[in-house]
Amino acid sequence: MNIDSTSVYVGPNVHASAPVIRLGLDVKPRYAEALRALGPAVADRLAEVLPGFARDEADWIAALRDGAVLSVGDLVAKLALQLQRAAGIDGDLAWSEPSDEPDLVEVFYSYENEDIGLEAGEVACDMLAAIARAADPEEGEPEPVLDDDVEDFLIYAEKRSLGPSAMELVRAARSRDIPVYRLNDASLIQVGQGKYQQRIEAALTSQTSHIAVELASDKNMCNQILSDLGLPVPKQRLVYDVDEALGAADRIGYPVVIKPLDGNHGRGVTVNITGEEGVPAAFATADAEGSAVVVETMLRGDDHRLLVVNGTLVAAARRVPGHVKGDGRSTIAELVEIVNQDPRRGIGHENVLTRLELDEQALRLLEERGYTTETVPPEGEEVYLRKTANISTGGTAVDVTDTIHPDNKLMAERAIRAIGLDVGAVDFLTTDITRSYRETGGGICEINAGPGLRMHIAPSEGKPRDVGGAIIDMLFPPGSQSRVPIAALTGTNGKTTCSRMLAHILKMAGHVVGQTSTDAVMIDGNVTVKGDMTGPVSAKMVLRDPSVDIAVLETARGGIVRSGLGYNFCDVGAVLNVTSDHLGLGGVDTLDGLARVKRVIAEVTRDTVVLNADNEYTLKMAAHSPAKQIMYVTRNPDHELVREHIRLGKRAIVLEQGMNGDQIVIYENGTQMPLIWTHLIPATLEGKALHNVENAMFAAGMAFALGKTLDQIRQGLRTFDNTFFQSPGRMNVFDEHGFRVILDYGHNEAAVAAMVDLVDRLKPRGRRIVCVTCPGDRRDEDVTAIAAKVAGHFDSYICHRDDNVRGRAPDEMPRLMQAALIAQGVDPAAITIIEEEDKALAAALEQAQRDDLILFFCENITRSWKQIIHFTPAFGAPEEDTVARRMAETAFDIPAGYTVISDERGVLIAPQE
Repeated sequence: MNIDSTSVYVGPNVHASAPVIRLGLDVKPRYAEALRALGPAVADRLAEVLPGFARDEADWIAALRDGAVLSVGDLVAKLALQLQRAAGIDGDLAWSEPSDEPDLVEVFYSYENEDIGLEAGEVACDMLAAIARAADPEEGEPEPVLDDDVEDFLIYAEKRSLGPSAMELVRAARSRDIPVYRLNDASLIQVGQGKYQQRIEAALTSQTSHIAVELASDKNMCNQILSDLGLPVPKQRLVYDVDEALGAADRIGYPVVIKPLDGNHGRGVTVNITGEEGVPAAFATADAEGSAVVVETMLRGDDHRLLVVNGTLVAAARRVPGHVKGDGRSTIAELVEIVNQDPRRGIGHENVLTRLELDEQALRLLEERGYTTETVPPEGEEVYLRKTANISTGGTAVDVTDTIHPDNKLMAERAIRAIGLDVGAVDFLTTDITRSYRETGGGICEINAGPGLRMHIAPSEGKPRDVGGAIIDMLFPPGSQSRVPIAALTGTNGKTTCSRMLAHILKMAGHVVGQTSTDAVMIDGNVTVKGDMTGPVSAKMVLRDPSVDIAVLETARGGIVRSGLGYNFCDVGAVLNVTSDHLGLGGVDTLDGLARVKRVIAEVTRDTVVLNADNEYTLKMAAHSPAKQIMYVTRNPDHELVREHIRLGKRAIVLEQGMNGDQIVIYENGTQMPLIWTHLIPATLEGKALHNVENAMFAAGMAFALGKTLDQIRQGLRTFDNTFFQSPGRMNVFDEHGFRVILDYGHNEAAVAAMVDLVDRLKPRGRRIVCVTCPGDRRDEDVTAIAAKVAGHFDSYICHRDDNVRGRAPDEMPRLMQAALIAQGVDPAAITIIEEEDKALAAALEQAQRDDLILFFCENITRSWKQIIHFTPAFGAPEEDTVARRMAETAFDIPAGYTVISDERGVLIAPQE
């Protein structure tokens, strides 16, 4: 039973709406048969070591007993899930799917921590393989000891899981729909997104004062501050050697407590020292744990932990030192073993309770009573193994929140405010928490910064308290914002340009925009990381940036297929189009399959989903989206479905034709709102670049759904152009050579078709030259489709390849393109093969003359642009009026015998000399 491949989906994906792990599992037929022959006996065997298996999978096991065929893939998935649940990790998804390959099955199950989730899959396979080997007569292996597998896994998980306090805060945040990001392998966590984020580490928060933590840690200074305010604290002295400790104890008066100045969790504390003989050992114990030692009055009474959040007491617990209770039959060692079997007890701080230990301190306390570990205490007798009541040393807790006296509550709140902590705890000793400290003489023995929450989350007795909720409500008061608005978009073509347009609109509207695209991660218009950044890692990069207040996330097919989304949902989602591209890669072989991948964005949109009504694949996605509103985009003003949508008062973006040209119009609630004439959008080349008209429509629709005004959208569209600075690699036009060069990253049939259509609309006066390529990982039929789009539209064809051949021979793609062009009727004499991209561009630039147009499809955008702008034409510098003439040429044909000139009055038509 081998795991051939794994995929970890970090967000919604094509398989599920939640994070899951996928295992490609190769099951030996003999193992599968052995497990199927066992049937429900396998589940019963697993239930012996994982009781939750029988409880949570009862229906499935019952179906097996009724004769259902056991699915080995389902069994692996359910076992991996149960292992994680045994480690305290929630999850409810577990299933399997057949694969195209024999003996291979795809297994899916929920996870929370990637390492733990993958280990759960490994252990599940090992356990089942061991069961199968034992049941296979050819193997003849003994019955496996599955308890060891489970125990090893739980130890592995404990080392990587969040502690109880951190988990409580995570639970509270998620229950309030606040996003959570784990920042390290310990307990540092980000709650919230972008500029609204807060950080927590155990019970320390972004709002916790460093000075307050220092004061709480310095027990001497803390004692002095509280004493100055009239709060009940013991007499205290700071000492640095044994002699000073002896003198301080004499002055204070026995009994005393000796503890480290800056210790925690009860380490190094010795209580109830009644004479000089106990001081040296206690001093040595405390000195080993801190920078100095404190001697203080011994307060009588039970130890209470009073938790204060944001100035208000939210929980109180009486802490009982670690102990065992005699049954008249068992030794103390046996009683400790019995207590430690409580599933709530773990090592250190990993569980809500800590295991008891028979260490040196415990043995010393037993010796004081005349006991050993083999003593059998009488029934009902409590034998204490610790003098301090810390949960971390095996203590237990009894909730007393509802019975604490108001004076004691006010005292705790004053103490924490005095130190300056947002979250803090008072260790308070009193004989009766229901009576005022003024009557009982109780006192504060310590203030704790970053206090543990375990005793309040799951007390041994009494009512659990939602202390995590109180902390999260302090960080995010009800009604406050914790998420940045997310606009996510996908599609085959136009994603990058549209995301840039939208980000520009939002930036002009005053936002700090975090944007991901195929080029880079941009924060407020500045490049953070270059490269193809359209996956979940880059999305998290944006959402974790503390300056971002709105996110524009371009999400590509590859990221969704490999890892899912890096966010659970978006506020506004858009699917621009679905056309042929990347087919045959990543298991996506058809347009329907590609549409299923891109539909994930529609499926996670909460507020408004923006869909292309002119594309049949995107049009079908509306039924799969839970979004509150559907907004259609169409270039067809007579689109029947959109017109009916508008009649119902719903939102739409329509390209309307008028006497003065085309106009983008927004419809909402039956109201027609003209937005902008397309020729006023620079990126559309006076409305001729219809693909960018459509991109502008999507950007406008998404901005409108995000609450931007029409004026804000207009301003953004009118100040966004297709220059290399604003939109590198997307229809960049250079006119300074006397001929026009258009640089574009187009790499599929639809993108190439859009650029060819633009060239036709521009009507260049000279020759048309195209440098065409296709990425090496595309199918041969994709090359043919691209060739069909350019064939017949140009006078000269240069076939080249990308720098990265992606598994192809160096000349393979250019020759395939050449053959495809010839098959489309292009004259072979008009076709040249120049393999390397830079040399192909150089050849095109060299052959161009005045008024020609070069359309260059490239991979290396920056190098190609530099090559274009630094080129010097052989026929010299362009005429002075070239730019003006180009502007006139785009508007109308020049009458015969006339030319365009420019002078101090502007541009005009004059007779040719």
